[in-house]
Amino acid sequence: MINKVEICGVNTSKLPILNSEEKKILFDKIQQGDEEARQKYIYGNLRLVLSVIQRFSNRGEYMDDLFQVGCIGLIKAIDNFDVSHQVKFSTYAVPMIIGEIKRYLRDNNTIRVSRSLRDTAYKALQAKERLMEEKSKEPTIDEIAKELDMTKESVVMALDAIQDPISLFEPVYHDGGDALFVMDQVSDEKNADAIWLENISLNEAIHRLSEREKRIVSLRFFEGKTQTEVSEEIGISQAQVSRLEKSALKHMRKYM
Repeated sequence: MINKVEICGVNTSKLPILNSEEKKILFDKIQQGDEEARQKYIYGNLRLVLSVIQRFSNRGEYMDDLFQVGCIGLIKAIDNFDVSHQVKFSTYAVPMIIGEIKRYLRDNNTIRVSRSLRDTAYKALQAKERLMEEKSKEPTIDEIAKELDMTKESVVMALDAIQDPISLFEPVYHDGGDALFVMDQVSDEKNADAIWLENISLNEAIHRLSEREKRIVSLRFFEGKTQTEVSEEIGISQAQVSRLEKSALKHMRKYM
């Protein structure tokens, strides 16, 4: 899909390339309200959109859809570009195109995030951009929260919610022939040393109980049965089950 020549009816192999002088002349006309110059400027920068959507080729999205969304970002960049900043148009446009595509991917993500949470996240991102412009450095979460008059926890939760999910098999580092995947950096809390030792201790404690106590503990805590169900199964009263259960737990706690 990424190598297709025609996207949304546009033959990408025949897209024009504007030089700096042509861009300047066209942009001067755009500022005077020349719609034909605007269309030429858009068409002359479609290769920029193509280069950006290459980054999202592994998302399983239709490239035609991403191209259209990228074009919206390009048009927004043209309409908001300020030549007085003395920066190249591509330097300004690329983040705008990427931002538009990311918003599209977030809004169409299979993992649904509430509208209020997304709105908070977008406000936080806008506040982050403002603070970066003012202070010329990356703002902290505390600074962003203060700017929005929100708690730090709310900002962190909102920003985390709009992060794109990645596969556990996504490679994060290559060293020679072997790749290090995301799953290699995720800890397994269920198999931690402390849990492993605790399970050994629990098994040893259970082995020290009488056969009847073992049976009651197994039925109650491993099979999830009520004391009444246990009493019916082993043929004793519910009060006896309760007494034996408490005694068994007391002995186990003492051992562990």
